[in-house]
Amino acid sequence: MQLESALDGFIAYLGAERGYSEHTIKAYSSDLRDLANYAERRNVKSLDGITLEFLRDWLYESAQSGLSKTTLARRSASVRSFTAWMRRQGISENDAGARLKSPKAEHSLPRVISMPQLDEIFEGLVERASEGEPLALRDLAIIELLYASGLRVSELVGLSMGDVDLDRLTVRVMGKGSKERVVPFGIPAASALTDYLTRSRKLLVEGKPATTAFFVGARGGKLSTRAVYGLVASLLEPLGGSGPAGPHALRHTAATHLLDGGADLRIVQEMLGHASMGTTQIYTHVSMERLTSSYQQAHPRA
Repeated sequence: MQLESALDGFIAYLGAERGYSEHTIKAYSSDLRDLANYAERRNVKSLDGITLEFLRDWLYESAQSGLSKTTLARRSASVRSFTAWMRRQGISENDAGARLKSPKAEHSLPRVISMPQLDEIFEGLVERASEGEPLALRDLAIIELLYASGLRVSELVGLSMGDVDLDRLTVRVMGKGSKERVVPFGIPAASALTDYLTRSRKLLVEGKPATTAFFVGARGGKLSTRAVYGLVASLLEPLGGSGPAGPHALRHTAATHLLDGGADLRIVQEMLGHASMGTTQIYTHVSMERLTSSYQQAHPRA
């Protein structure tokens, strides 16, 4: 089996058997297609040529092209998964990537929006929505739910009508690895969601092909992740500050504010759908930095 054919089989396996999200599969595919292009340039035509030394050379060239350590670490993980799969399938006798080391990723604390900034954002959204414009009502509901529940953007756009329970104030989410969880939200989010359903969604889907998607776009179809990114970026970029101005900033903010308010770390882990406690613990570092900064500014003997 040639490399391209093996790659196609592996990508299909990620979706059909591992249940990876479309975003994750796209990242794996991008990394491994680059590996295939590198193999073509090196005139490596058989799987026997995919050795540990070859993989190290590929990562070195990737590093020389200016890719970040985070991207290099992801590429290393992608190719290790691929070579391990080939070994299990009997496609290759050896697992060439088993001893491939990942460069240490750059660890930066996530962007967290302050309460005054959030208040300013919500005041603007509420003012826009007060005029009853359907997209303004929808946008308020989106931001309220993202902050209230800490959902990933893919989880938000993947919601169906039956996933949101306005009586119990919960939303059923299909997360990474097709793992389902139920996440609570508060009264402000419930109010915005109710207004969206009764005053906005009906108008947006009227006369359009039927859809079960909870959030819909201007044309009545399922809302895209790009549209949500654009909405959040338009709200966060004017605030300045460092870090990406995307929906994940609201997820980071929700988690950090929960911990600031005394929530148990394991509860936050369950709410966010993190498989590892280590992923959630980054928010304790964020909270500690915020505490330290406040202490230095406010304590007379800091």
